[in-house]
Amino acid sequence: MHLLIPFAAPQSEAAREAARTLALPQLGALLARLLPQARDDGDEWSLSPPHERALSQSFGWTGADGLLPWAARSAAADGIDVGHRAWGLLTPAHWHLGTDQVSLLDPAGLVLDDTASRTFLAAVQDLFTEEGYSLHYGAATRWYAAHESLAALPTASLDRVIGRNVDRWLGKDPAARRIRRLQSEVQMRLYTHPLNDQRIANGLLPVNSFWLSGCGVAQPVVHADVLVDDRLRAPALAEDWAGWFKAWETLDAGPIATLRLAAKTNEAVRITLCGECASATFASGPRSLMQSFKSRFAAPAWLPLLETL
Repeated sequence: MHLLIPFAAPQSEAAREAARTLALPQLGALLARLLPQARDDGDEWSLSPPHERALSQSFGWTGADGLLPWAARSAAADGIDVGHRAWGLLTPAHWHLGTDQVSLLDPAGLVLDDTASRTFLAAVQDLFTEEGYSLHYGAATRWYAAHESLAALPTASLDRVIGRNVDRWLGKDPAARRIRRLQSEVQMRLYTHPLNDQRIANGLLPVNSFWLSGCGVAQPVVHADVLVDDRLRAPALAEDWAGWFKAWETLDAGPIATLRLAAKTNEAVRITLCGECASATFASGPRSLMQSFKSRFAAPAWLPLLETL
């Protein structure tokens, strides 16, 4: 049993303040029974966030920062024959023009249905096909592009960009410059699209661009026995720390409590906690008598651990 938790410790001071008031008795008791197994230290500017790096490592994948083939895996799950081509995930999005930056809003806020998404894809498809890309529809917020240039194009995860200045994450190599040009052309094409006028009239955000991520050629999954519980993701990205606080409490009382019970019955368990910079994995294993004694009486130090992630 392996539980992986993204966004366990966001970097903002407001999040840290929220974490300091948390009560996570099940997590504390679980960590007291486990041993440190692995740690992946990085920084908040990596293209691939810690939870994606940890999950890809558990799959047995290889790849540099920003070059983990999530698009190919997702496309295959959506029923697309990915073969040996290089794929990228195109996420229809709303780019918000602020006073000093352009930020990408969470695509979940678009409330985009299948019919509207297909209409927008059809409106911009020729822009891509003229450049040699093959476009495929997966779901309302998942379009896919296949092109040889995507085999070695590092891109920032959507989880890195939501709510942030897109310029910091766009990249500057020739293939990335082509994507930037396509983003501009898509913006111009969709700016006057009647469906966006209708969406605005109905109080919905217009779809005015896209984000490319997860590029690469599909890799086989060696180990797939990982449960990813991402209930902390939405409130963390929205900086809703009251919601994040509540999600942590339900996570502690649910899956973490289940994992603790399994550990008490000597089942092999692992937990990976992921922040914005680092991840840490703890696993069951042989313990010395002193370790077992200390774990029964020492106060669990889960808060200092979260603050290092």
